[in-house]
Parts: sequence; structure tokens; C-alpha cells
Amino acid sequence: MRRRQSASLQPMRLLGVFAHPDDEVFCAGGTLAQWASAGGETMIVSATRGEVGQIHDVRASTRSTLGAVRERELRSACARLGVHHVECLDYRDGTLADVGLAEVAARVAGYIRDFRSDVVVTFGPDGGYGHPDHIAIGAATTEACRLVARADGWSPRLCYSAFPQRQESLCLELARWLTTHTAPFHGSPDFVRAFSLLADELTTMGFTDDAVAVRWFPADFAIAERGERATSLYLIVSGHVRIIGEDAHGARPMSECLGPGQFFGEKALALRGQHDATTVAEDTVTCLVLSSEAVTAFAGRGKNARRGDTRAALADDLATDRDDVVRIDVACHLAEKSVALAEHRTQFAIGPELLALAPVWRFLDQEFFLPVALDAAGTARPAGDAERVFWPLGCPALAMPA
Repeated sequence: MRRRQSASLQPMRLLGVFAHPDDEVFCAGGTLAQWASAGGETMIVSATRGEVGQIHDVRASTRSTLGAVRERELRSACARLGVHHVECLDYRDGTLADVGLAEVAARVAGYIRDFRSDVVVTFGPDGGYGHPDHIAIGAATTEACRLVARADGWSPRLCYSAFPQRQESLCLELARWLTTHTAPFHGSPDFVRAFSLLADELTTMGFTDDAVAVRWFPADFAIAERGERATSLYLIVSGHVRIIGEDAHGARPMSECLGPGQFFGEKALALRGQHDATTVAEDTVTCLVLSSEAVTAFAGRGKNARRGDTRAALADDLATDRDDVVRIDVACHLAEKSVALAEHRTQFAIGPELLALAPVWRFLDQEFFLPVALDAAGTARPAGDAERVFWPLGCPALAMPA
């Protein structure tokens, strides 16, 4: 059921309803920027201020100020994306599932009416990755659209943010990128922290298909051995490693030493042509490990080891080529999206080094949405005309005819 439009062309209005500050960037940051740049109006409603989240940078906030700080971060991020209107509700972070659905739905319905929304984007029933607050706000927003349809005779187009598993590896992309540098890349402590957080978020949200872990190695431990299968990349968090050449007779001439903020791994070494090198912990070493294949506890080492740890194929229903999922290319708005994410400093202390790390941002250059329709029983089902929902993004005026 569509809202009746006037005879003139009307700017399209996109309302995003999410649970926490920073959801807007991961779910629809590029789309919001693209929508605004094409002349449409945009609005973000965050149900909470994210006050019980982790503080990843104590220079930006304390526990008592986190909610207020994250609301300011939300407003700054939205300004970067060209969002015109921002509202932060007063529900406590982590408790949305305990609030009555009717109460939250009524408040969201008020924003849908007041903003005269054409399209509403929120989380689907899976909450992206199962977060209870995400699931709750998605259900309340779905109910809000139903309330507006019943009471007012029109409703916006409802779309769920989708996170189809992308069978791509940040580990492999980084390894290829690192081989383009004549000298080993060396990031600052801020880079190490921000990269670690963002890599974990990318895998949690399904943007990349890597296994991410933090591992500790004692002195003299062979971390990546000569001739191993190239499946892992390591970022040194603390300590030092030495890359040692090894000939057929086991002789080990000393080679370069790497420290915190530098990458190493059999994949990067292989791409550099250094097949006969072993990376050894020179002292106690902690690393962030990205693996393009999940490594089992019984996996063997060395080039002749039988591993049997290749990941199982992903289910077809998670593929990104589903007919009912809208895929929006937001590559031309990655600059706005990345700096908007950097505004959320309490969560992602992103500096110039990470902003310039191309392989990371390549995984945020597409956004996915599932348009749904509410049937007579109020159940949300795929709309069946996915390609029509965001068609105005390709039109200069971003308008719908009467």
C-alpha cells in the first residue's frame, strides 16, 4: 500500500531505524550518502545511545559519559553522510527486548508519519547477526509500518538490512596489497587497535569470510614455517619476530626483524617469492591472526601436512545473488562512509593509516537490502519487486512520479 503522492514530483524520504549509534554506517552508510547526494531527504532514529557498549578508546569517553558521547558521535557521523535529521530515543542499551513491542512501535510510527517516509530501513528478524536489540527494533519497526498502514491508509516501503555471507577473504586481499610495498608496512599502535576492532566487526557482520583470532607465541616458536600452505596473515600486536631463511640442509641465515604494527605470514611471503623462510618469535609475541581457512587444533605443519580444514560451502540461502535482495554499489561514497565510521571514536579509533588501507574498505563498498511486504496477517514477506525500491538512486532528481 503506497502513500498517495501529489501531482508534482516529491523528493524521496529514507528513514533508517536502528538500535545503536554506528549501526547506521554498517547497515546503510553508503546508501544514505548516495540518497542525500541525489537530492533525497534522510533521517536516522537510534533506539538507544549505546551506553552499555564497550569503550575501545578511553581518551574519547568514560563509562558515565559514554551514552552522551555516542549520541554526539552519531550526529557527527550522520553529518558526514549528509543525513538531515537525527533522533536518539531514551531506551536503555541492551534492554530493547524487554520493552513492550507496542510501545516502541507506536513511537517509531510517529516518526514514520512525521517524516512522511517513502522507504524505511531496519534490521530483519535475524538482527544481522542475532543481536537481541537489533531483533527487537526490527520487529518494532515492522509493527510500526503495519500500524501506519491500518490507521492512515498508506505505508512506506519496508526494507531489511541484509548481510549475506560474502565468500571473500580480507587475509588474501591484505596479503596482495602488502606485496605492492617495497618496504614492510608499519602501522602505529592506534592502527593496530583500530584494525583489530574493524577486522573483528567485518567478520561478525559477514562482510568477510575469515577466521579472526588473537594468539600468543613464546620466544623461539616457529609461527609460520617454511613451505606451509599460505592461509594466514599475522599483525604483530606486541613483541618481535624474525624472518629466517632456510636452505635444503636446514641452515638458517638471519634475516629481517619485524615489530608491532607490521604484518607477516606465509601468504605474504609466498607472494613476495620468499618460499624458503620461517618466521620465529624473537621474544614473547602477540598477534592478530587472519586466516582464509579455519585452522583445526589437529592441523599439521609443513608443506606435506594433510590438513582437512577447508571450510564447508556456505548455504545457498546466504548467497549474494538472491533475486529478492537489492545490492547497492556504494563505492563512490566510500569516502563519506569511512569518515563517518571514524566519527564513532569510542568504538573505532580510525586514523589516517587505516583510512588509507584500501583492502579494508573494499569490503564495505556494497550494501544489501531485502524489500518486504506486509500481508493481511501482518507477516513480512519478500516483496518480489526488489529492483524497483531503490531505483530513484540512479535518477538525478531522486523523485517518484505521482
